[in-house]
This record gives sequence, C-alpha cells and structure tokens, in this order.
Amino acid sequence: MNQETQVTGHISTRFDQELEDIRNRVLTMGGLVENQVNDGIRALVESDRNVAAKVVETDHRVNRLEVEIDEQCVQILARRQPAAGDLRLIVAIIKTITDLERIGDQAEKLGRNQLEFEQGASSDNFVKLEHLGELVSQMLNRSLDAFARMNVEDATKTHAMDERINAEFEGLMRQLITHMMEDPRTIRNALRISWSARALERIGDHAKNICEYVIFLVLGKDVRHLDISGQPDL
Repeated sequence: MNQETQVTGHISTRFDQELEDIRNRVLTMGGLVENQVNDGIRALVESDRNVAAKVVETDHRVNRLEVEIDEQCVQILARRQPAAGDLRLIVAIIKTITDLERIGDQAEKLGRNQLEFEQGASSDNFVKLEHLGELVSQMLNRSLDAFARMNVEDATKTHAMDERINAEFEGLMRQLITHMMEDPRTIRNALRISWSARALERIGDHAKNICEYVIFLVLGKDVRHLDISGQPDL
C-alpha cells in the first residue's frame, strides 16, 4: 500500500503557499537535525573533537528553527482557523518540530560526550556504538522521508525499526556492564559510552514518534501506545 496525501488545494492560494512554506521549513529543520546526528555519531566513532564541537554549536540553529516554525503555526491557527486535514497538518508539524528539537538535544549530548572524554584514554569502545548509530541514522532518515511524502506504509515500516534499536541498545549495555565489572578503572569512560548509547536510543524513540504523526496526519488515527505492526488498515 502506498498512501500519500496532499496538503494543498484550497480556494485561497495564499493559504496553500503558507502551508507549503511551513512544511518545507520542517523538512529543512529535519535535514539539519539529521546532519547533526550523523556528525555526532562520526565524532564518537572517529574520535573527532572538531566535528564534536560543530555538533554542539549546531544545536542553537535547531532551537531557533523550532521557535520560528512554532510561531508560524500559531499565526496560521489564529488567522486561518484550519479544520479537518489542515488542522491535523498543523498539529502534526508542531509535534514533529518538538521531537526534532529533542533529537537535536540528544545529538548535542553525543558531541559533548566526545569533548568531555578523558584525554589520552582509549576511545575504542566508542566504535561499539557504530552499528547502533547506523540503525538510528537509517530510522531517522526514513521517518523524515515518510513525513516528506506523507507515506503511511513507509511510516509503519520505519516505526517497527525501534524494536531493533532497543535490542541493540540492551545488548551494548550488557557488554559495558561486564566490561566495567572486569576492570573498574574503565568505569568513568564506559559511563560516557553508555550515556551516548542512551542518547542514540532516545533519538530512535523520537523518530518513532514522527512516524506516528505521519499516520495521524494521513489517516486521522492516533496510534500512540499501540502495536501497529501487521495492521492491514495502516
């Protein structure tokens, strides 16, 4: 199934333009956040402090975009008083930018964890985050693509990736706990690795939320807290 929807088609061409503009700004914010996450993962895996500093700095731009888009949404609600699908679009956008901002916060944590890692200490364990980071990056990319195309089928499939990310996170945490028990001297840096893994797992949760907003926008169904795998009507 390939369900997509259009957000335009009003008598008011100006209203169409406003909705399209705000939707494009969300995608711009999404692209910025996606780059921030990928840079955060690269900073950890490659022990690149310059990239880590860039990730931290980018968070200010993400925060500013959230405020600006939120203000646009408030103005549209006040002036246009949208209903039905248009109202769902605005609600979905407001929720999506909130999750994008929180993804940016988690990406910033990745950068800070690299910057605060003890100088001279081996950061090889950060490589253990590489596979988890790849899964999270893929999920975020696919969730944003589903939002861009308003595609319920892709949103549903991407939503299911969260289980794989959770399993990968739990396995990594067991490894770190074992490592810390075997060598207590590694505890401080192992904790930073575990905090980074938790940040990645949280990014997956926020990407999952974006998929749920796509389903809400297209179908008008609130699927939060529901198991939507295998449901034929999604």
